Amino acid sequence: MSTREIVVLTDVALITASVQRGMADEIVKAAQEAGAQGASIHYAHGRGVRERLGILGLAVEAEKEVINIVVSTDQVDRVFEKMYLAGKMDTPGMGFMWVTPLEKAATFVPPEIVERLTRKPNRANG
Repeated sequence: MSTREIVVLTDVALITASVQRGMADEIVKAAQEAGAQGASIHYAHGRGVRERLGILGLAVEAEKEVINIVVSTDQVDRVFEKMYLAGKMDTPGMGFMWVTPLEKAATFVPPEIVERLTRKPNRANG
């Protein structure tokens, strides 16, 4: 009987962005260029911003794309910034982003990567 082992990642964070419909592909591409491995995208219906923007509210679509990307904590700032810029988040009504620290996450990690990450540094080699 084979044993199954869970590889738990503890130094990861979740970047979530709720953006205008049609923007997700461009934002995910920018995130991948910054080092993210992939993304999950789903659709949502937004409320609230349209009413507060007055006349500009006509340009804010209610249909949203929500992007979820898990990255290592050392990649968070770089990926977050690239996503922000690609999504034009500095424009009113374009979207909202946030980062959630994750206590733990699990997925398949190739054995050679696990070995490299868990190997003790050789004191003779520095």
